[in-house]
Amino acid sequence: GAFSKSIQPSSFRSFSVSGEGEVVAIPDVAQFTFQVITQGGKDIAKLQKENTEKTNRAIEFVKSKGVEAKDIKTQSYALDPRYQYFQCPREGGSCPPPEIVGYTVTQTVSVKVRDFEKIGDILSGVIENGANSVSQLSFTIDDPDNLQSEARFQAIKKAQAKARAIAEAGGFRLGRLLSIQEGGYPIPIYDYA
Repeated sequence: GAFSKSIQPSSFRSFSVSGEGEVVAIPDVAQFTFQVITQGGKDIAKLQKENTEKTNRAIEFVKSKGVEAKDIKTQSYALDPRYQYFQCPREGGSCPPPEIVGYTVTQTVSVKVRDFEKIGDILSGVIENGANSVSQLSFTIDDPDNLQSEARFQAIKKAQAKARAIAEAGGFRLGRLLSIQEGGYPIPIYDYA
């Protein structure tokens, strides 16, 4: 009938196994961000210049502690107006609109520190060199791709061993690997002969 034709014959000859790989790694970089906030009047160019000078001073300090340029990145740059609001007359009368009295420039810079012994010096030093605030420090792995590849390799090896054991117990030969699905861990699907 039509039903039996719609089913691929290979669907009767495959089975799936799962495997999990785990890699333990020690964090190798510390990350934090610092902000340089400059508030001033309506002269935007002057404000931007002042903010850039302070930011550059903080960056130069970070570099002087051995942090490479590639590990220092400007995350965001914002220019926000500051308004003066007026009290409105109680009855009728028109209310004057808010007026821009000046601007605030905020520059956020992210830093990766690879030498953990220098973290304390760098955090206190950026504040002394122009930064207004420093974010919380986090420790992380700089290159997680290598670790994921290693865990994937382990997972596939475990799944292959499981597939061989099932084939042996079932009295059939293991065929070619049909597919791998990764969702937390790879699931190799095997054909069997």
